[in-house]
Amino acid sequence: MRRLCYALLAVGVMLASPVAAQQWPARSVKLIVPYPAGGNVDSAARIIADKLQERLGQPFIIDNKAGAGGAIAGEVFAKSANDGYTLFVGANGPVLFAPVINKRDAYNWKRDFAPISTISMTPLVLEVHPSVKATTLKEFFDLAKAEPGKLTMASPGAGTTNHLLSELAQSSLGLKWVTVHYRGNAPATNDLLGGQVNFAFDQMSVALPFLKNGSFRALAVTSQRRLKSLPDVPTFSELGYKDFDAQTFTGLFAPAGTPAPIIDRLHDTLAAILKDPAIVTKFDNLGAEAVAMTPAEFTAYLEREDAKWIPVVRAANIKAD
Repeated sequence: MRRLCYALLAVGVMLASPVAAQQWPARSVKLIVPYPAGGNVDSAARIIADKLQERLGQPFIIDNKAGAGGAIAGEVFAKSANDGYTLFVGANGPVLFAPVINKRDAYNWKRDFAPISTISMTPLVLEVHPSVKATTLKEFFDLAKAEPGKLTMASPGAGTTNHLLSELAQSSLGLKWVTVHYRGNAPATNDLLGGQVNFAFDQMSVALPFLKNGSFRALAVTSQRRLKSLPDVPTFSELGYKDFDAQTFTGLFAPAGTPAPIIDRLHDTLAAILKDPAIVTKFDNLGAEAVAMTPAEFTAYLEREDAKWIPVVRAANIKAD
């Protein structure tokens, strides 16, 4: 009798799941963001949240959970129910690198995350405080070489693309500076503005307003071509540093096992949002590019990034404090 009850319960769950997926969303949806308000990932989440709410008819609520390079948010998300009511707006560091850096198997994107789509792709810029006596990339690297360990770099967290690009520069060019880690872009930017640190490899979506108003000086960008927003700033590639092609992605994820109809509806809705000229302009104004990938394309992209940057993490022995 007990076995019959279990069997009937299992059948009931299987039958209820498609119905629940068809009715989704029936209530508010939470978007977990692994950084504080004001940074690159948070900005992308807020741009899409309003449009998701508009198109799907339920509130999409931002939940900022900063700390441990995004690992705190990643762990919370990985334990969430796979019913479509808790999603993750992630980036390179929290998705790919934080578990390795924290040496915890609390989550793994291949096992625990269902990629839905990219949201944006953002190049980085090497920016310096005006007090730094370098107006070109060569002058900056010469300064770093002449005074090893004197310059200080603002990082939004261990294992972020910003941090890994810094480690790549130091290891490949024989340079040394002090890396100061913060809990996100916003506090890192604040200290760079105040001159407590000297420079940063920062996302264009965060840096652009400060470069435009002269708070910081841009020396080079990681894009393949010069940016329309900074046409006078050279790329690392044109200056001979072709390995410095890092970009920060932002992307939308559901917990693994989320019903396919929910994944498909989220992807199709987000892809349509990212084609909206007003949304394209919003990202463009931030120095980012609105980019939608299919779940399969996004998964393949993540695998390539994993293969490229995890060796940098290990070679630099990057660990959580």
